[in-house]
Amino acid sequence: MSILSTPDLSDGAPEARGIELQFGNYGAIKQFSGEVVTIKCHEDNSLVKACVDEAGAGRVIVVDGGGSMRRALLGDMLAEKAAVNGWAGLVINGVIRDVDQIGETALGVQALGTCPLKTEKLGVGQRDVVITIGAVDIAPGDYIYADNNGVLVSKKPLQ
Repeated sequence: MSILSTPDLSDGAPEARGIELQFGNYGAIKQFSGEVVTIKCHEDNSLVKACVDEAGAGRVIVVDGGGSMRRALLGDMLAEKAAVNGWAGLVINGVIRDVDQIGETALGVQALGTCPLKTEKLGVGQRDVVITIGAVDIAPGDYIYADNNGVLVSKKPLQ
């Protein structure tokens, strides 16, 4: 499915908020959008693992990892599971690993960078809470639009 570019969307919807971080685009799908599911975790991707196991229905997982660059919150196996289960993508305020494999996975993935180290699995974190990334509050049920220009957040679907 093709969506308008984030610059065009922001021009037509000035209420849409741009996340003030420089994400890299890592998945095979370079332009993606969907309804938001939020996860807040720090160097523990247990909730991400559980979430990608669910039916995605075209939604986007937004992960607030606090910007940590020390532990990857997504790797190739979780990305593949997300793609198979119908998630549109993930936006991660943190890092990922297995970038070559993720780059071949039919999934949108935006993150701050990469790190080869995996996380501990301690079951720590919160799901479906309001998170703040790059000075933007993001709530479950908001909408994300992501492409090579950046990431927009909207309370309602944009066209």
